[in-house]
Amino acid sequence: MEISIIIFGVLLDRLTKYWSVNILSKIGEIKIIDKFFSFYYLENTGAAFGIMKNKIYFLSIVTVLVLGGIIYYLLFKRPKDKLIRISLSLIIAGAIGNLVDRVLYKYVIDFILLHFKDVYYFPVFNVADILVCIGTFLLIIFLIKEDKDEGTK
Repeated sequence: MEISIIIFGVLLDRLTKYWSVNILSKIGEIKIIDKFFSFYYLENTGAAFGIMKNKIYFLSIVTVLVLGGIIYYLLFKRPKDKLIRISLSLIIAGAIGNLVDRVLYKYVIDFILLHFKDVYYFPVFNVADILVCIGTFLLIIFLIKEDKDEGTK
């Protein structure tokens, strides 16, 4: 199951970034819901929210270390709970997707833009970012659930 999630997540990320580079970058922006949701091509040399700009090597090394730790945990600790296996698989898929960009291009391809009129713009993101966020959210749910289970024993 974990391998399938990782492969599907990486493929979805790569396909959407391929579309973004080959179609969207030439157009610039595609408005889906006016003043709220657009596809907008951006080359991000930093991490989430544009922090740590131009720290590609550092971010790549940290990603490889985190991936190594998560993969080690999945392979050698073999957690029984399906929720933690799914959450970590989503995080792995997203991390691989953005790592591939950093290695190939020295930047991450972002293209999803959410904003409220011209008042607030959420930082542009991609499918890999969504996978990492969903995986992290599920991991938090798992940890809360585990904490409650421990408290009832």
